Amino acid sequence: MGNKELTYASAISELEAIVNEIESGEVDVDILAGKVKRASELIRFCNVRLKGTQDEVNRILIDIEEKEVISENGCEE
Repeated sequence: MGNKELTYASAISELEAIVNEIESGEVDVDILAGKVKRASELIRFCNVRLKGTQDEVNRILIDIEEKEVISENGCEE
């Protein structure tokens, strides 16, 4: 159940499989808590990955804007 090779896509896929199992009633009561715990871990992983990606995109956009301002200021002189 480790996150050794986990990607966002594989986490979403595994999460969807767990949800489908639970919704269909296929999960034995004895392992339900483990499935819910794993789903919680996957949700946490996805949230962290999304936040990291959002932060990275924001940094890139700020960098682009700063370069445009520098470029515009350089052309005006």
